[in-house]
Amino acid sequence: MPLDIDRYAHLDSPVQRWDPRLKLASLGLFVLAVSLLQTLPLAAAAFLVALLWLRLAALPWGFVAQGVRWVLLFLMPFFLILPLSYPGPEAFRVLGLPFAWEGLRLAALITLKAVAIVLTAYAMFGTARFDLSMQALERLGAPRLLVQMILFTYRYIFVFLAEMRRKDIAMRARGFVKRADRRTLQVMGHFVGTLLVRSFERTERIYKAMLSKGYTGELRTLVRFRANGSDWAKAVAVTLVAAALLGADLVGPFRAAEQGWF
Repeated sequence: MPLDIDRYAHLDSPVQRWDPRLKLASLGLFVLAVSLLQTLPLAAAAFLVALLWLRLAALPWGFVAQGVRWVLLFLMPFFLILPLSYPGPEAFRVLGLPFAWEGLRLAALITLKAVAIVLTAYAMFGTARFDLSMQALERLGAPRLLVQMILFTYRYIFVFLAEMRRKDIAMRARGFVKRADRRTLQVMGHFVGTLLVRSFERTERIYKAMLSKGYTGELRTLVRFRANGSDWAKAVAVTLVAAALLGADLVGPFRAAEQGWF
């Protein structure tokens, strides 16, 4: 997932105009429902619903694909490992290994659910400024310390990446070339160590600066969230969709159909 996930938060769409508290709460329930699904047809339905969230949010597909491709890269080996290692009925053998259709079903189920959750996460956090999303999360009861840690991590990770780029340019300007040898490992070890030391020193300076400006453990803000009828209607609709998926997954027809397929 790209670091600047809120790059398109300025766009105008029904999801961008949604109160961040209700958006996080309702889409969070949808994510929870998706994670509990056990049948392939409903996982595919959840994937299509997640695509609908992105469509309503007007987020560019290319932007979303940047994060989804890494998830797929991680999940693709499941289609090779699970069918050949799942302790289910053997359908045939591949290179001497038993192939189980149930393993293939499980790989497809995991992939569909994971991608649906990632797409929904884009709709949750890519449609509002990240600081507003974190403030909404705190208003929903998330631990204040955790929210502040996430905020500061998101804020300063860009600073550290910029410093890494500057140091890398300085090293290459002095003739350093990365190779697969011991000297390169030593130089990179010093590089990482120096970055960690500077990062620690920076956090000390930042904390002292915050204390001098009156920081007492709470981030004060002028933002006031206001939910209207449309916001509540969207939240109810998403919650009903989540409940429908989970309820349909608990009844028999879909599970019976899958047993017939696999």
